[in-house]
Amino acid sequence: MGTGSSSDLVIRLATTQQEVIRAQELRYRVFYEGMGATPTPSVQALGRDHDAFDDYCDHLIVVDRSRSKPGETCVVGTYRLLRKSVAQARSGYYSADEFDLSRLEGYPGEHVELGRSCVDPAYRGKAIMQLLWRGIADYILAHDISLMFGCASFPGTDLGEMASALSFLHHNNRAPEDWCPRAQHARYVDMNIRDESCVDFRTAMREMPALIKGYLRVGGVIGEGAVIDYDFNTTDVCLLVETVNITGKYQRHFLDAKVSGPVALSA
Repeated sequence: MGTGSSSDLVIRLATTQQEVIRAQELRYRVFYEGMGATPTPSVQALGRDHDAFDDYCDHLIVVDRSRSKPGETCVVGTYRLLRKSVAQARSGYYSADEFDLSRLEGYPGEHVELGRSCVDPAYRGKAIMQLLWRGIADYILAHDISLMFGCASFPGTDLGEMASALSFLHHNNRAPEDWCPRAQHARYVDMNIRDESCVDFRTAMREMPALIKGYLRVGGVIGEGAVIDYDFNTTDVCLLVETVNITGKYQRHFLDAKVSGPVALSA
């Protein structure tokens, strides 16, 4: 994939285990220290967010060259990427714990699951998001990705604080039935909290995380049902984007996006 840069910031895939560790440490600071997630004893002891999926995912990283030293890469942004072909050869998708993804098997082409996305609080803003989206676009082209998806997170677990947004998504943005993931039965939370006639658009948009709104602008759709992740202090929906919809809209809606607050496509 290509490499894009802005000032001292560079976007690329991690090439060493040390760079993956730097990304995991950043994830720990954002998810656990910043967003109130509850670490396992192993995660807390190491001071880095890690799991078995890290071993076979690609790790997209934003590097600050001005703060990097030989053997010490300064990672200030990251996305974890897992292609269908890799997931099928290993232990499947991370988000399968929350959502039944079996219907995606009939969707043609290569897929990619996006997750564990975060940005160092000191770097949140337009430039770093431009780089992250440019890196994802390059990855989509390099691997001929037809569909990207992941667990999109609302901060918090109080459904009352996101009732309008969840209801809006349920009524207006559900994926087609033949490739619509569904929240796992034991964890299923009904998103149809308010009748469509009672959902105020402005309230729904205020409750909606900026990243989800960005995906909706390029045709993003939502699976059926939500999942409350108490360990990560989030309420998750399964968000999907057909990459053909990004063509022509990518420049306007993603490279110009600004970020305020935690950036998290999935935890």
